[in-house]
Amino acid sequence: MKLATLKKTLFSRTVGRGIVSIVVFVVLWEIGSRWKQWFGFELPWIGAVPAPTSVIQAWVGLLYDLGYWMSWYKSTLRVFSGFLAAMIVGIPFGLMMAISRTAYGVLFPPFEVLRPIPPLAWVPASIIFWPTQEMSIAFVTFLGAFYTIVINVLGGAKSIDVRYFQAARSMGATRWNVFRRIILPGTLPSIVVGAAVGMGITWEVVVAAEMISGGGGAIQASGAGGGLGFFIWNSYVGGSYEQIVVGMISIGIAGYISSGIVRKLGELSTPWLRVR
Repeated sequence: MKLATLKKTLFSRTVGRGIVSIVVFVVLWEIGSRWKQWFGFELPWIGAVPAPTSVIQAWVGLLYDLGYWMSWYKSTLRVFSGFLAAMIVGIPFGLMMAISRTAYGVLFPPFEVLRPIPPLAWVPASIIFWPTQEMSIAFVTFLGAFYTIVINVLGGAKSIDVRYFQAARSMGATRWNVFRRIILPGTLPSIVVGAAVGMGITWEVVVAAEMISGGGGAIQASGAGGGLGFFIWNSYVGGSYEQIVVGMISIGIAGYISSGIVRKLGELSTPWLRVR
């Protein structure tokens, strides 16, 4: 049963279109990068980008480089640490504001004032106030997902039909039962959406934070252990433009896998939303 489902997925039109679009993109990229070599003049912007064949050659060489995989490990560890912390703090924080008017009146105004501040704007302050660069990166990564999760929790709670609350109260339900059987299940889909979006933002933030803070103090000639952001910055300083593209693609793959894991866990936690 599972094998048949896997075959159906792999040979579906959606997967086929995705493969075709990637192939077309890579071919056009190769042509644009080689345009000057083939036709004597350089195309604007794309002509300065390394060709896919050169990027693949550089990538193959990095597959045997421990520093490259350590960068993957450090960035992934920071992302999931900050993301889990944002979930642990953000979900109860958002639910508390959703079920209590007093908490909403006290906590929402400062939250709304701080929310528009980009997480990267906190990097200099976090470097000053946190004792280590690793903690400053973790804090900025946490902020990347925190605001999105809280806003989605609030939005999900407010979107619940008020008739559910009226029906529950008319049948004598306690506040705990209303929270457990109406508010929490009704907010869960919004939490899943906020988590998926927050995961993507977290990857964006951690890479930039690693660039600015120098990879959390893991300064080596190869950038080993500094994270993918520091790997890209170190490649730029060293003039290895192929490795810059490798780092960018690596971030895209890592973000895609991470968001896919979050979405899959969300599907498992909300089985009533599955479309047959």
